Amino acid sequence: MSVNGHTRGTVLVVDDEPTIAEVVSRYLQRAGYDTRIAGDGPQALAAASERRADLVVLDLMLPGIDGLEVMRRLRDGPPPAPAIILLTARGEESDRIVGLRLGADDYVVKPFSPAELVARVDAVLRRASVVHAPDAPLCFGALEVDIAGHRASLGGDELALTQREFDLLAFLARHPGRAFTREELMDRVWQYAFYTDTSTVTVHIRRLRAKLEADPQAAQLVETVWGVGYRFAAP
Repeated sequence: MSVNGHTRGTVLVVDDEPTIAEVVSRYLQRAGYDTRIAGDGPQALAAASERRADLVVLDLMLPGIDGLEVMRRLRDGPPPAPAIILLTARGEESDRIVGLRLGADDYVVKPFSPAELVARVDAVLRRASVVHAPDAPLCFGALEVDIAGHRASLGGDELALTQREFDLLAFLARHPGRAFTREELMDRVWQYAFYTDTSTVTVHIRRLRAKLEADPQAAQLVETVWGVGYRFAAP
């Protein structure tokens, strides 16, 4: 299904429960997305190799190759890597955290509302498709954040940032010296004003620091403001 003759993007739904995969696919099609379904890890990798998806809805518990390994291979494949939303069970918190650290863009806990999942897909792909104005690169000492080019470099070396990591860095760099709460970052970067679990912000800040800071435990660029949240400290 398309909207005004155009699809809103391509989504690969990977779940070994056919009913879930079919319901999710149907909701996404109604929302205007071109969808495909894979029932296990090998099928998912084959489908992604055959035709790139803009986003993959990926169940963690898959036969053959589990969801985390599928995500690793998708991230290590030819660029651009697809955005990824993980489907997890309530008891899989540790795997969920690992998934976020590996670069997942979001996660949804089963059982979930298909309408909510569509809203998450909308938000992730909206961030991916935002066309920024041709801003001049933001320079902070050895760090350069090229908003228009969607890349960042440190000491002349390009940083390997996920889409969400770059979005977070770009937002903070555009507001140097201002402290934001985790809830504000969820609203402004993740675009989830209703979202109550802000642990994903903490995980992404930790990953971003590991790539930016000489000593992530003594961060100089992305500072913790105790009792508030985080602040980008321009050198």
